[in-house]
Amino acid sequence: MKAGGKSRRKYALRSLRSQLLARTLLILALLLVLIGFLQYFLMKDFLYRSRAEAMDTQLNSIPADLLIKDSQEQSGVTAPQEQTNRRNNRPGPFLFWPDMSLASIDIDGTFQSLSNENGLKPPRLTIEQYHAMQQSKRMRHGYQLITDAQGKEQLVVFRPLGPPDRSFGLLQMGVSTTSMQEQLINQLRTFILLSLIALAIGLALMLPVLRRTLVPLSKMVEAVKRIDAGNLAERFDAEQGQYEVDRLAVSFNGMLERLEHSFAAERELQMQMRRFIADASHELRTPLTSIHGFLEVLLRGAASNPKQLQSALESMYGESKRMNKLVSDLLLLAKLDRTPELKLEDMSLDALLLEMKPQLLMLAGTRKVVFDMTAGIRVLAEGDKIKQVVLNLFHNAVQHTDMERGVIQVNLSAGKKLVDIQIRDNGPGMSKEQLERIFERFYRGDESRTRSSGGAGLGLAITQSIVEAHGGNITAESTPGTGSVFKVTLPLAGTV
Repeated sequence: MKAGGKSRRKYALRSLRSQLLARTLLILALLLVLIGFLQYFLMKDFLYRSRAEAMDTQLNSIPADLLIKDSQEQSGVTAPQEQTNRRNNRPGPFLFWPDMSLASIDIDGTFQSLSNENGLKPPRLTIEQYHAMQQSKRMRHGYQLITDAQGKEQLVVFRPLGPPDRSFGLLQMGVSTTSMQEQLINQLRTFILLSLIALAIGLALMLPVLRRTLVPLSKMVEAVKRIDAGNLAERFDAEQGQYEVDRLAVSFNGMLERLEHSFAAERELQMQMRRFIADASHELRTPLTSIHGFLEVLLRGAASNPKQLQSALESMYGESKRMNKLVSDLLLLAKLDRTPELKLEDMSLDALLLEMKPQLLMLAGTRKVVFDMTAGIRVLAEGDKIKQVVLNLFHNAVQHTDMERGVIQVNLSAGKKLVDIQIRDNGPGMSKEQLERIFERFYRGDESRTRSSGGAGLGLAITQSIVEAHGGNITAESTPGTGSVFKVTLPLAGTV
């Protein structure tokens, strides 16, 4: 039970829905944290600057005679004794704001607090800092954060005493930052609370949205479960309104289509292989049985009879030639089934047919042979293989035409990209069923005629394999009673 619960938790953490939800909320939380920090620092600077501007306005509103009573300070020329009197005549503390401090600094750096007992004690800088501040013209702009003797942070602004061209010192005003810090903390707490509420609302809203968004993926998962080697017809909807899911569906459909074709081709290949093995076994068994029978006759005593011996030897020789031809054809087909290694060369096809003309006339015997060839046709091919194609088709035409009335036509023509070789006869022709299977291995349209001539039904299959290895195509047309025509199409040289 514990193992099952652990696996479910592990699955939940690894699910796409939980990962999308967790990562979305994490990004949202990080953005809220970043916004909170920016808001805190920007608000802090805004509050401090606003308070500093207000304090600067307050300093400018304080009358100068409340701070300095000695009229000689206006002239800028005072004796040491007069300076002492000026300091003695300075009014005492008069500021009563409890969270503020006020102080004056003379030109020589003398520091005097102007805050009463209820006010804050003003923080002090070094004499060098005050001197540098009096010489700076940017004193009115900005503020400073200074910690006083009690360890409290104050926001402090400064104002020169006297006219701009003749300063008698500095006036320093400070205010405690405690109230502003509390205001910032309250705003930060409010922001954190609102952020948590926003995350909770986002979580509640994201769950159903993600569930609906991932429905197409869930459907695909269910469809994949239904797919196996015997059921590859399943297809996914490629228009579900989500670009990525649609692309995935298209890719899956393409993969399933390729798999379906591959399995269909594999099944067809297996069926062909079984049929091929059965036919090859049958074709080999027939001559082997014949040879075995002749050997038994010879062993019973026929070997002592010269006539019977000669007849048996001639029959066994014929059967052995037939077996040898069958094995050679099978080896050639097996080689062509693999990637054929052709020795292609640019050659003249009409010259090749003219070279074969005497051999074709010899095969035809008393039959009439008509040649109609276009000159100057060149192809990229292996000469011996093309000769074998022509010989196979011509020999097939010879077998199916009458010796006296037979007419065989050999035509060669070319188009823009393709060249056609046609071998036509006036034999009995073939039916539609025969045409559909004419290029199958071991298929014989006329069983008795083919067997008597020593054929095994592999010639046209070999011819088709050779033509397709050259990038061409072979077709057959026939009408019963009028003859047949075999058409070989090859690409012209330079178009491949």
